[in-house]
Amino acid sequence: MRSAEQLDCKSLEPGSLIDVETTSRHYRIECLGGSTVRVSGHPRFCPTPVLAQLEGSVTSEGTIEDGIIERGMRLVFLFEDHIPVTTSKVVNVQWDRTN
Repeated sequence: MRSAEQLDCKSLEPGSLIDVETTSRHYRIECLGGSTVRVSGHPRFCPTPVLAQLEGSVTSEGTIEDGIIERGMRLVFLFEDHIPVTTSKVVNVQWDRTN
């Protein structure tokens, strides 16, 4: 797997895998195309892989950087098209392609 300070998920090929470690959890993300992902790692919302939208990282001003995962920032997923979940701060990002 490759390490990254910042990763633009929209530019990754479908099937790419991302491991995101936050200060409180570890998420495994499979890119399915665009902002659609399959994610696991949250005990309530995704203890096993579920479909979600990766909204992006929250800036210090409170805006979302669309599709971006960045160290030091919080990540936002949208579950069931209406349930936003914001992670704790990202401390490590690694990614790889499956093919």
